[in-house]
Formats: sequence, C-alpha cells, structure tokens
Amino acid sequence: MTDHEPALSREGATSTDASGLQRAAGELGPETAGEPTAVYAAGLERLQRRDTRLDSYVDRYAARTHGMTASVIRALFSVANRPEVVSLAGGMPNISDLPLDVVGGALHDLVVSDGRRAMQYGSGQGEPVLREAICEVMKLEGISAHPDDVTVTVGSQQGLDLVTRLFCDPGDVVLCEAPSYVGALGVFRAYQCEVVHVAMDEHGLDPVALGEAVAALKAAGKKAKFLYTIPNFHNPAGVSQTLERRTRVLEIAQQADLLVVEDNPYGLLGFDGDPLPAMRSMDAERVVYLGSFSKTFAPGFRVGWVLAPHAVREKLVLAQESATLCPPTFSQYAVASYLHNHDWRGQIKIFREMYRERRDAMLAGLADHMPVGTSWTVPAGGFFVWLTLPPGLDSHAMLPRAVTARVAYVPGTGFYADGFGSRHLRLSYCFPTPERIIEGTRRLGEVMQYEADVLATFGTAVEGPGPRGDRLYDSPGANQR
Repeated sequence: MTDHEPALSREGATSTDASGLQRAAGELGPETAGEPTAVYAAGLERLQRRDTRLDSYVDRYAARTHGMTASVIRALFSVANRPEVVSLAGGMPNISDLPLDVVGGALHDLVVSDGRRAMQYGSGQGEPVLREAICEVMKLEGISAHPDDVTVTVGSQQGLDLVTRLFCDPGDVVLCEAPSYVGALGVFRAYQCEVVHVAMDEHGLDPVALGEAVAALKAAGKKAKFLYTIPNFHNPAGVSQTLERRTRVLEIAQQADLLVVEDNPYGLLGFDGDPLPAMRSMDAERVVYLGSFSKTFAPGFRVGWVLAPHAVREKLVLAQESATLCPPTFSQYAVASYLHNHDWRGQIKIFREMYRERRDAMLAGLADHMPVGTSWTVPAGGFFVWLTLPPGLDSHAMLPRAVTARVAYVPGTGFYADGFGSRHLRLSYCFPTPERIIEGTRRLGEVMQYEADVLATFGTAVEGPGPRGDRLYDSPGANQR
C-alpha cells in the first residue's frame, strides 16, 4: 500500500428498504424479466412514493424506531442474487469447502446420542461445553479467558446489540472508525446513539484522530460510552491495525477512561503469518470482545459470543435471558461437536487459502480494469476491498448503471452515519469464483470509465468540499492507478 489518502466528497445519505425492493422485484411484469436494473429502479420508485402515514400504527411506534432503516446491503439482495449479476456486494462466507459429510455425520450423532438435551431449553449464558471450546479458539489470538466470562449469543451481531443495550441511553456518544461496519451503525441508530467517526489510514484506526475526537467531546461536555473497532481485516476497509496502533489506542482509552468494544469476526482469516494479538489480550478489564463462528465455520448456526469483564458478563446474561431466554441450544451443541470431532484449525487453513485465491483475483482484476484515478486497499485477510473512485464520481448515483451492466457493489455512504463516503464503495471477494470476480471488475471498470467520460464531456458532477468541508475523514491508504 502507498501513503496516498484520497479526500472524501460529501453527499446526503440515502436509505433503502430491503423488503420494499424485494416486493418490487416480485411485482414487476414479464417485460422486466431478466433486467435487474428495472427491478432496482422500480423498487426505489415505490419506496420514494410510499406515504408512511398510510401505516395506521405510525403514531404508536416508539421513538427509537425512527432510526431503524434497512441495510443498503440487504436492499441489494433482490438484484445481486440473480445469476446473471456478478455480486461483489454481500459478505456471505463461502462454505463450499466445508466437509458437509463430516458436519452431517456429527449432527446425526448428536441427535441420536444426545438429542433430548440438545433440543431442550438451555442456559441463558450458553452451554458450558461450548464456552470451554470458545476459550480454546481465542487462545490462537493470545486471549487467556475463563468460560465463566463468556456469554454465547445469536451471532456476534446480537452480542453488539446486547452490549449497546447495556451501556447506551438515547443521545449517548459512540466512537466508530470512518468507515464502519453497516450492521453496527444500524444497532447504534436503533438505540438512538450519536455516532462520532474517527479517521483511519492504511494501518487502521488513527490514534491521533482518536485523541482529537476524545478531546473534542470533552470540550463539548460529552464523553463517549465506548469505542467500537474492528482491528483485523476491517469491514469495509480491509485494513488491519498494527500492533503498535493497538497498544497506542489502548493507552488513549485508558487515559480517557474509555471502554473498547473489539469486534473480531475475521481475525483467524489472515493470509500471511500468525494472527496478531487481540486487543482483549492486552487489556482484559477495558476491552469487551465479540467473536463469531460465522466466518470460520458456518453462518447458518448463528453462534457468536461476548467475552466481557465479570461484572459486565452478569448483566449480559440478564439481557440475553430477557431477549431470547437462551441462545439456540441445538446450534451450540452442533458447533461444540464440530470443534471437538473435526480438525477445525486445518479447516480454517483451507478457508484462508480459498479466500487468498479470491483476494488475488480481485486485486488482479482491479489492476487490469480500473480507470485512471482509482485507488483501493490491499487486504491481508478477511473479505473486503475498499475502493476510492476517481474525483467527481458518486458510488450511489452510479449503482443503477452498474446493475444494468450486471455487477453489484455496496456504495460507501452505507458505512458512515453522517452521509460521507460517496466517492467510495466496498467490494467483496469472498463468495464468487475467481473467474466471476475478474469478470465483475471488468464490468465495473467499464461502468466507471463511462461515468468518467460523461463527467469529462458534460461536467455534470459537483466537485469541491461538501457541506461540512472537504477531507473531514481520510481514506484508508490504497494502491492507486
């Protein structure tokens, strides 16, 4: 990566309702069959003209529902999942290399030998056999933990929801990287939090920017409830915090008495060398750790966990019991059986090589097909590349044309709480084959070149700083063409 940090332009954020877009897909007549852009456009039209006052319950909803909007990724599903579209949008794990015969045999044995217990209600904290196995998994990243401090959740997404529920009242401040995981932003919005973004570069979260954000909040009479960070193979930026950065971020957190929520779904999916130590391994009292089996085993079981200080763990269990009574018992026993009876470490290595091959295809395709002025990050693991468009292009405005060309991506505005990101987009390489990835980058490059040519001819884009000034956030460092 280079030290190039392109500035971001500012455009208003837009939200799209996924269910409305899917309904539009189903309601279109036969004349639009096979035309994904027609589905996308029709879905947007229906959403834009829908009068919420037609909802007879609108005056009954709690105030917090006003912040609930569908993820831009979910809104793309109705078109991105069509076979003729190369989807570089969703971050769906590729489980094609998972030995289904082994998994199927383990599930069969579980039902036959222990089905009555596995299909019964369980502990609100999670089953001890799984919590013990989770502690073994976390050792790979230097974490020494006791099963009593682990709370099993319905994926790490629910873990983040419970943590936010415990710590945040309406109006409380949460610090997040810029850009940040769209699912986290949805949680914070649902709990009516104020999100303050902190700039990143090619080494992850910028400690100087973090210190400045903490100081600015203090000057305004505010204090953040916690810092939310994805230190490994960031979603969506693809970059990782260096060991030095992690140490410095924790020093700032200690000085500011700031809790850190470390979200780490991709930490074991690095392509080069051993995993870096988790932030939790450096500070067990200040870091709440979120983990998941969705990326290293299979997402359909919906099993994640929270490792928290003991006092926090007690409240997490109470929150879990009020939300679900208990996390799914059968899924927990299934995952525990897999970890006990299968070479899960070897399976992770297989996944790593598969994703490395796809990452390489993505980088090769970008190098071959992107127009001049484009830049992108080079991930050393995980699922995503963060791409910066040539000046003047807008990823959200360009999406309908991309769908017409049968390629899908996620516009960058979905990864900011304040509408930034219009010059950026996220590309995912985890699911398509290498051949499809390269074809997708070819189609995307043609769309971008067309948009650039139109801009050069007619000058239709609005350039210069947005309403809050240019370069408020720096972009993660990138390869540039």
